[in-house]
Amino acid sequence: MRFLHTADWHLGKQLHGYSLVEEQEDAFNQIEQLALQHHVDAVVVAGDIYDRGIASEKSVQLGNQMFARLNRDDHLPLLVVSGNHDSAPRLATGAPWYADQGFVLRTTLDDCLTPVTLGDTQFFLLPFFGLQAARNFLGQPVKTMDEAVGQLIARMRGNFDSTKHHVLVAHFFASGSLRTESETPLEVGGLGPVSLPQLECFDYVALGHLHTHTALRHPKIKYSGTPVKFSVGEARDQKGCWLVDTTAGTREFLPLTPLHDVVVLRDKFAALVGPDHPHLDPETFVAVQLTDKGIIPDAMNQLRQFYPRVIEMTRVNGVTPAPRKIKEVQRTAPLDVLTAYYEDVAGEPLSSVQQEIAAAVLGKVEAMHDAP
Repeated sequence: MRFLHTADWHLGKQLHGYSLVEEQEDAFNQIEQLALQHHVDAVVVAGDIYDRGIASEKSVQLGNQMFARLNRDDHLPLLVVSGNHDSAPRLATGAPWYADQGFVLRTTLDDCLTPVTLGDTQFFLLPFFGLQAARNFLGQPVKTMDEAVGQLIARMRGNFDSTKHHVLVAHFFASGSLRTESETPLEVGGLGPVSLPQLECFDYVALGHLHTHTALRHPKIKYSGTPVKFSVGEARDQKGCWLVDTTAGTREFLPLTPLHDVVVLRDKFAALVGPDHPHLDPETFVAVQLTDKGIIPDAMNQLRQFYPRVIEMTRVNGVTPAPRKIKEVQRTAPLDVLTAYYEDVAGEPLSSVQQEIAAAVLGKVEAMHDAP
């Protein structure tokens, strides 16, 4: 049994205000081609199809198109669970008849104990859930996510077929995993980490939630990570999906090539805008880390002339303000004080029009002050 493991598509997500629809469509095209190239028997999507519970109309249309291509056009079985970003009731619309086409979508705990059997493998689909949902389903007062998952797995094991391989598809935070900045923490209200030993009864655990495939270094418990980079912290992360063969007992990470990459440039301002500046695709998302300490007027607008998609600028060494000479202004006319201040800050004198406006405003203020 060979399948692709992907997750965390987050359709509709933006990067610093930029739409990522083109990047997400391109990443999906690559995933589809990998599935066909490797002749997989199914595609697993471990949650967070959408970025918001109430996804935009365009995002829903895009998700429907992707599922239809894999399942209806490519005739690939789909095994999908909802994540913490998905609205389970909305995502579940149509699920009863999807299953007749080999598209198994689980959004509640109701069927999590019943395996989906494909070839020589049993798949147990565990969507994201809250503790109260677990208490209601289990009929016991569980206090942590670890405890809830442990009890669910104990019941799943009662349905293990000893002649089959066993795969868990789930969406949670596994103990010992590393985070990136684009993820939503799950620790609120007891939704803490799930311990690894109780997951090791499965031949493979296909996880969603964390955005990098190296978040957990375990031989058979894996996060797929996102197909697209969603934050500057993921700039150096290799995106992709896992190719898993339960019969051979192998797993291979298949890389994806970003349509428009996220790049971090760290240097002095003069080097970044000088004649030898880095020449990037103008649609590259660029995070600039300036090593200068001095004030650089209008730095972002200057950078955008070379890197149109600057999404972030930070000063790694802080900023040292230029020393200013303190002037004696106690007996200076208000307009002269304003003129000197403007020139000191802006680096140029007030224009004649600005002086006229300033004089008129100051005249009104003085008249109001002198009025009885």
